[in-house]
Amino acid sequence: MENYSKITGGITAPKGFKASGIAAGLKPSGKPDLALIISDVEAIAAGVFTTSQVRAACVDYCRQKLQQKASAKAILCNAGQANAGTGKQGWQDAIESADLVAQALNIAPEAVLLASTGVIGQRIKMEALRSGIPQLVENLSEEGNEAAAKAIITTDLVTKEIALETMIDNRPVRVGGIAKGSGMIHPNMATMLSFVTCDAAVSTGLWQKMLSQAANESFNQITVDGDTSTNDSLIALANGQSRTPAITDMNSKNAQTLQIMLTKVCQHLAKAIARDGEGATCLVEVQVSGAPDDEAARRIAKTIAGSSLVKSAIFGRDPNWGRIAGAAGRAGVMFHQEDLRIILGEYVMMENGQPLQYDRAAASNYMKQAAQGAYLQDDTVLISVCVGNGSGKGIAWGCDLSYDYVKINAEYTT
Repeated sequence: MENYSKITGGITAPKGFKASGIAAGLKPSGKPDLALIISDVEAIAAGVFTTSQVRAACVDYCRQKLQQKASAKAILCNAGQANAGTGKQGWQDAIESADLVAQALNIAPEAVLLASTGVIGQRIKMEALRSGIPQLVENLSEEGNEAAAKAIITTDLVTKEIALETMIDNRPVRVGGIAKGSGMIHPNMATMLSFVTCDAAVSTGLWQKMLSQAANESFNQITVDGDTSTNDSLIALANGQSRTPAITDMNSKNAQTLQIMLTKVCQHLAKAIARDGEGATCLVEVQVSGAPDDEAARRIAKTIAGSSLVKSAIFGRDPNWGRIAGAAGRAGVMFHQEDLRIILGEYVMMENGQPLQYDRAAASNYMKQAAQGAYLQDDTVLISVCVGNGSGKGIAWGCDLSYDYVKINAEYTT
């Protein structure tokens, strides 16, 4: 049962958080490219990062800091240069970035976490960053969510933000978040940056566990193009400023309430990233049931959502269920093909492993209508797949694969 409500404010909706975003000159376009999020007090910090062996300096920096101490007060994000594949100098740039923020805020460098996005192999334009930090700090505001959300995007067509509120022990508790991501999106982590703030009091280990669980049900279940990034970062801060009792037991009612809300925030941002896939015309949601367990169901769902053939068929409004069946079959999960059931929207295409007659024109029109639907409201193509009678359920999100995807990425650095 959902006992939360959507509110405005994004990452600055939770009590005790401020944010800012400016154009520091990191992007050639002159658009906003530097963001800062701070907590008024030291916050419990958790992170989930890329599994790529080629990583940006900010990823290794954050992992190191969080292993030493799972707390922070600030997150600095630059857009324009990924600072990945930049060697020792890129690492020094990351350290200097944290030091600059720490000096400007009069806090310890260890309290600053970092994120970067942009072209791989390019160092941060440090001269621009150095000159931009004072203005970034000066602009910090409890209304700074929108500015920060704009400053972290690259090829995104829209900003991505959300905030939810619930009541815990008769006091309001809020979770807010922003994200960026459009291309180079694939699970483990999904290729993106996302920052989440919360004003609940949560124990260190539990906050990390809650964030990892939320990531598994959200960002790790989206795919646009099958390419995992060097910079994937999901960072969450919980500062306790709601003044509610500390949540220390995962099985408690308060922990379960917060977990649901945290997961919903992450799922909203994840779906927004998938919908904003480069060149995409609709969101694709794949629901899988009947698998041996949830992990197996999620694996099948991700495989279908990530299939280039499935994605191309959806862009062509071709109800080609054979591609869905083929993707499910190669997901690495054992099931009997005679148990397979496939539904596109309301159109049942296969039952008990047997193809069925359906209105092909109507099924095609269903996808056309989704492409014309309102953003994240009725712009979703739903694929439902059942592979047996197991208890496992899973969902994945993706988008169609259009001509524009190739054009955007062919010209990305030129």
